[in-house]
Amino acid sequence: MLLVVSAVVFAIFFYVPRLAGASPDDLASRYVGRTAGAGQVHDMARQLGFTDPLYVQYGRFVKGIFVGADYNLGPTTDHCAAPCFGYSFINQNPVWPDLTDRLAVTLSLAVGAAIIWLLFGVATGVLSALRRGSFFDRAAMGVALAGVSLPIFFTGLLSLSIFSYKLHWTAPGGSYTPITQNPADWAYDLILPWITLAFLYAAAYARLTRAGMLETMNEDYVRTARAKGLAERSVVTRHALRSALTPVLTIFGLDLGLLLGGAVLTESTFSLPGIGKYAIDAIHSNDLPKLLGVTMFGAVFIIVANLIVDLCYAVLDPRVRLA
Repeated sequence: MLLVVSAVVFAIFFYVPRLAGASPDDLASRYVGRTAGAGQVHDMARQLGFTDPLYVQYGRFVKGIFVGADYNLGPTTDHCAAPCFGYSFINQNPVWPDLTDRLAVTLSLAVGAAIIWLLFGVATGVLSALRRGSFFDRAAMGVALAGVSLPIFFTGLLSLSIFSYKLHWTAPGGSYTPITQNPADWAYDLILPWITLAFLYAAAYARLTRAGMLETMNEDYVRTARAKGLAERSVVTRHALRSALTPVLTIFGLDLGLLLGGAVLTESTFSLPGIGKYAIDAIHSNDLPKLLGVTMFGAVFIIVANLIVDLCYAVLDPRVRLA
């Protein structure tokens, strides 16, 4: 799967521009000065390997992931150690160290928000299903609808304006303290991004859990469990909820893997130096190797998350057995 993703991503960044009429010299022009002549641009395209056939460039890219790569930038040759997910010719440094340096920020944001939205989203969905048609059910689903509809850059900026700059309850945008330096400041700096991001996802999880619970509560095995005299709490948690959480687990694996690849909007809104903001900065500077590296980095997390989800199915739902 990673090989397929790498081929597709490489084609998007290097083959599609050629279909649009871009030449190797056009791709290399962004890595030279504005006063460079046509001969200098062509020499740079040749040094960077843009004049080679695409299959040769792709093979060089895949080889660099496993054994590293050397880049001839004129007077010097820079080495990109494995795993080489790309080399920024603008900043003249490998992409992999930049990604690993920013992973702690993205990991802190994604895991913290995931815990919040999973707890509150699933709990709200279960209570709404058990109290179907009640005031709580209508109010919770109304808030969930608002949470799904409002974009993160709106709720994030609104939260910053109210809680950070007016009430001074939370840290302002751009604040981040490593957990190894001060765990209390780390949580204080991230509490508002956690809640803002979790509000968006908890709303969707509440609606999904509610729908799954309403369907599961009418199953024969749930009625059989009640007929045996089991307590209602046991019926709900051990029988109905475990089956209803199967689609929730699927979506959770995709969402968490996607966020670990960079929470682009949240990190940009709160100015957090994570992988998502790294991708935005790469777009602004038109640095394609950085975008290629971020895309591959995110694909790894998504594929690993899907694998873990598949293995967890048999644990969560006894009806599922892996061959």
